[in-house]
Amino acid sequence: MLRPFAFHYFLLALLCMWVLCKAQSEPGTSAIQLRLAGDKRKHYEGRVEVFYNGEWGTVCDDDFSIYAAQVVCRELGFVDAESWLPSAKYGQGEGRIWLDNVHCTGGEKSLAQCDSNGFGVSDCKHSEDVGVVCNQKRIPGFNSLSPEGMREKFLEDVRIRATYSHRKRIPITEGFLEVKDGGKWRQICSEEWTEMNTRVICGMYGFPGEKPLSFHFLPRLLAKRRKKNYWGFSVNCTGNEANLSDCKLGNDIDQKGNNTCGKGMPVVISCVPGRAFAPSVSVGFRKAYRVEQPLVRLRGGAMIGEGRVEVLKNGEWGTVCDDNWDLKAATVVCRELGFGSAKEALTGARLGQGIGPVHMNEVQCSGFEKSLTECHFNRESLGCSHEEDAAVRCNIPAMGFQNRLRLSGGRNPYEGRVQVLAERNGSLVWGTVCSDSWGTMEAMVVCRQLGLGFASHAFQETWYWEGDSSSDAVVMSGVRCSGTELTLDQCLHHGKHIDCPKGGGRFAAGVSCTQTAPDLVLNAQVVEQTTYLEDRPMYALQCAHEENCLSSSAYTADSTSYRRLLRFSSQIHNNGQSDFRPRAAHHSWVWHECHRHYHSMEVFTHYDLMSLNGTKVAEGHKASFCLEDSHCDEGIQKRYECANFGAQGITVGCWDTYRHDIDCQWIDITDVKPGDYIFRVVINPNYEVAESDFTNNVMTCSSRYDGQRIWTYNCRIGETIIS
Repeated sequence: MLRPFAFHYFLLALLCMWVLCKAQSEPGTSAIQLRLAGDKRKHYEGRVEVFYNGEWGTVCDDDFSIYAAQVVCRELGFVDAESWLPSAKYGQGEGRIWLDNVHCTGGEKSLAQCDSNGFGVSDCKHSEDVGVVCNQKRIPGFNSLSPEGMREKFLEDVRIRATYSHRKRIPITEGFLEVKDGGKWRQICSEEWTEMNTRVICGMYGFPGEKPLSFHFLPRLLAKRRKKNYWGFSVNCTGNEANLSDCKLGNDIDQKGNNTCGKGMPVVISCVPGRAFAPSVSVGFRKAYRVEQPLVRLRGGAMIGEGRVEVLKNGEWGTVCDDNWDLKAATVVCRELGFGSAKEALTGARLGQGIGPVHMNEVQCSGFEKSLTECHFNRESLGCSHEEDAAVRCNIPAMGFQNRLRLSGGRNPYEGRVQVLAERNGSLVWGTVCSDSWGTMEAMVVCRQLGLGFASHAFQETWYWEGDSSSDAVVMSGVRCSGTELTLDQCLHHGKHIDCPKGGGRFAAGVSCTQTAPDLVLNAQVVEQTTYLEDRPMYALQCAHEENCLSSSAYTADSTSYRRLLRFSSQIHNNGQSDFRPRAAHHSWVWHECHRHYHSMEVFTHYDLMSLNGTKVAEGHKASFCLEDSHCDEGIQKRYECANFGAQGITVGCWDTYRHDIDCQWIDITDVKPGDYIFRVVINPNYEVAESDFTNNVMTCSSRYDGQRIWTYNCRIGETIIS
C-alpha cells in the first residue's frame, strides 16, 4: 500500500510523463519540425521534409492525402493546402524517409499526431517523396522554432509605403518598408539593414536593381512621427532570396518606445525600375518600350515577364537546357530583361518548345551576373532536346494595368465585352471599344493586360452578352495593336475624335481568354530540301485555278499553255501548349467541290517570292483544306484526321505535312525573270487563330533562279534574309 506522500509522487510522475508526451506532439516543439524543400519552386510549395531525432528526412507518398497536406501547411504557418504531389515532383530528397503510410483526418495540429508506420519505418524509396502546395495566405502572427535553435518569423505581408512625393507615381519605387505582424503594419529598424536586403525587396516588387537613398527628406518625415512602431527583429539576406520571408532573422530589436532603434531610422527602400516600367506621374501609362538587340529574350509566355529563355549566339537564337536550372539563373535572366527577381524557374518546356540549337546546358549562376551569358555552363554537354527547354516567371512592378480595363457580360471571368476606363468631361467613366478592325492581336493585348493569359477569340459582335447599358458608349476606336504592347492604351487608336459607324452595344469589341495557346513552326530544313521546279499544263490546273492558287496572268492564259511552279513540301509543327484548331466551327466550313474537301480557314499560309529590296514578284497561298496530325512525337496519340469529314487541327507535339505534289503547294513563277530572290512562307498570316508566339511563323530563304533551275538555301525561321 502506497503511503500518501508516495502516492502524490506517483501522480506527479504520471502528470510529467503526460505533459512530455503531449509536448512532443504539439507543433512548435522539438518533436518534429517541417520544411518545404526542392529546387524550382515557390516558397509555399515543395518537398515535405521532417526534422526528427537531429536529422532531416522525407515523407513517402503512400496513403498521403489532401488532409495530410492541410496539416503540413498549417504546421508551416499557411492557412490551408491547395494540393499535394506524389513521386518526387520536387526532386528526390536525401537521408531517412521518416514517415510512411501517413493517415490524417485534417484536424491534427502536427503531422506527428497523424497515424503512420512510425518514425523511420518505411519500405519506400526517395522516388516516392511527397510534396505539397500551400495556400499563399499566412496564419496571422505565426512563429516557429527551427531545429537548429534559430527563430524563424513568418511574415504575413510586406509592402513599400510610398513617401508623400511618390504616392501619385506608378510604379511605387521608393518608400518605407513595412511588414505585417500580428495584423499590424510595422517598420524595420535600419541599424543592421544591408544593401543585400534592399536588393531582395526590390526584386520582390519587380525591380531589377536598387539605388542609394537621398536622406534629405527623412528628418522632416521622422519629426512628424510621434511613436515609432518597429518590428522586433533585424533581417539578414544574401541577395539571392526570392522573398523576404526566405531571409534569416538577425538580432532582436529592443522595444524602448520612442528610443527604439536609437542609432538608426525606419528602413526606406529605393529601387530602379526596368525601362519598360518607367514611373509616370499620372495613371496614363502610354509609351511602349521595345528592347534593342538583346542577347537574351523570352518567348511563348502568356503574361508580362514570363516565357521560354532564348539566347542569341553567332547570329542564331537558341534555347537553354533545364539541367541544373534554378532560381539564381532565372533571376539573372529576369533582372537582365528589366524585371525583378524570378518567381519560378520552369523546366520541361513548360512554356512551349523552342527551335534551333540548344545553346546552353548545366547553367550555374551566382545570381549577381549582369547577363545569363556571363554564367558558367557546360560547353561539352550535348544531347538536350527541346523537351527540356528552360523558362522563367519574373516578378513585375504593380502597374495597375488591370484596373483600367474589364470584361463584362461573359459566361465566366475569362470572356466578355471589353470595357475601358476613360476620361470624359473631367471624370472617369467606363465605356466600350469599337469593334471595327478588332482582331486577335488586339484581343491578345487585352488578355495580357488583365492577367488572363492568351486570347482564344476576338469578337466583333457581342449582342449575346448581357452588360451594363450605362457603359455601352464607345470611348475608344481605331485600335490597332502589334501584339507586343503591355496595355491597350499603348496600341494605335483614335484620339479625342471617336469614329465608330456601327457604334457600341451589340457591336462592341469582345474577347475570350485562355491560359494556354498553340504555337505553329515550319520545318525550314524540309522546305530547303524539297524545293524544285515543275512545268504543268493549264488544263491540269483547273481546280487550283478555281482556288486562286495561280498568278494573275493565268486567268488570260491559253488552256494549252504551261505554268512554271516552284514546288516544295511544308511540315508544320505545333510546339505550343494547346491544340491548334480552326477558329470557324465545323458547320461554317466551306465545301470545295472540285477538290472534294472543306476549307476550315480561308487562308492558312502565304507563299511569296520577293526581290532583294522586298518587292513581291510572285505569290501563292494555301487554303487550309485539311488540318490533321500527319505524324506525332513518340508517346503522343493523333487526334485529328480529315477522312470522312473528321475534326481538323494539329495536336501539341504533332505536325501536319503538305507534300510538294499537292495542289496549291507552290508559287507560280511563270512571269519571274532569272535572278536572286527571297523566298518567304508565312503560317497563319491573318492571325485567325491566336498563338503563343507569332514571331516564329515566318520562314525566309535565299533563292537563285537561272531560268531553268532554282536553288534555295539559308532558310531561317523568324528572321529576314539580308543580302
